[in-house]
Amino acid sequence: MRKTLKHVVITGAGSGLGASLARKYNKEGCHVSLLGRDHEKLEETAASFENSNYSIFTLDISSAEEVEKVFEKIVQEVQPIDRLINNAGVGYFERAEDLTASQIDEMIDINLKGTIFCTQAVLVSMKEADVGSIINVISTAGIEGKVTESGYCASKFGVRGFTESLVKELEETNIHINAVYMGGMDTPFWGEPEQENKNNGLMHPDDIADIIYENTKTRSNMNISDIIIKNH
Repeated sequence: MRKTLKHVVITGAGSGLGASLARKYNKEGCHVSLLGRDHEKLEETAASFENSNYSIFTLDISSAEEVEKVFEKIVQEVQPIDRLINNAGVGYFERAEDLTASQIDEMIDINLKGTIFCTQAVLVSMKEADVGSIINVISTAGIEGKVTESGYCASKFGVRGFTESLVKELEETNIHINAVYMGGMDTPFWGEPEQENKNNGLMHPDDIADIIYENTKTRSNMNISDIIIKNH
């Protein structure tokens, strides 16, 4: 049975920005579907919600087959997807010559291919309905190269190219595409030492979630395609 609430699907919702976004959309009255590989972390995010309008689905977005099956299940058990937020990501920060093959594979598989697979899973239905929203959380690593981030930047530059192409492919539709390029955030992504350092200069994910929410609202005759948020 279709619910009356807007349905927002968020990947990587078990911690960091994904969890902050999930809390924001839940607070604003949406039904939020939390996606991630760790069911326990997704439960922890849901435990912080103000209401019970949520669903949890474990998913490895690097598997095209698993993405297809889980997204079909999401629509069947909840309702059609109004907004997809591709937030899940992983990074390994070494000099280019020190990156291992498995590290490179994981960054490309999750950051780039995972974003493509999840987007493909919603595009057909969104195009048929001529409505919907896709937000790709990319990072400033998608607009400039950085020391010890060559592999990470490569994956994020790929997401940027994919997103910019989506904008062109869908410019005659009512589907909104947004790219978010943000600097470092105070999340587990950077490890405990950085989080424990109160002068780390990292932004709070709740602030980023607020900015994303406000700047990606569906507005008539307007779409903010690129959102760039940098540290001081």
